[in-house]
Amino acid sequence: MAAAVAGVVVLLFAPWLNDWYSLPRELLSFIGAVNIAYACYSFSLAVRVRRSETLIKLLALANGFWALVCLGIAATFAPVITLPGLCHVLGEAAFVGGLGMLEWKWRRQLRVAGERGTSIPSLVDQ
Repeated sequence: MAAAVAGVVVLLFAPWLNDWYSLPRELLSFIGAVNIAYACYSFSLAVRVRRSETLIKLLALANGFWALVCLGIAATFAPVITLPGLCHVLGEAAFVGGLGMLEWKWRRQLRVAGERGTSIPSLVDQ
């Protein structure tokens, strides 16, 4: 859900964010589109009862890759990006990087949805 909301917000407000972040509108549109694409892929996995471990690995690796892209954007635009823009890009890098690490750690458990719609065992069960 976070990726879908972020993607829609960035796409809708790209002209305004362009001025506020001092980032090119095309780059902001690309960031929004990537978020929407990720949301579609992750939703397609979330609705399945059984998931291929390969597809989960792809999800985790894509998150790690996107975190690196966000860091690259921050570094490339460091001379011009504003503090809100930097916070957005670095925050997204931290969020998706952390999510990718959790997906990788729990990749085997994520193959099958649990009783309550989650695949991660509760702390009591561990």
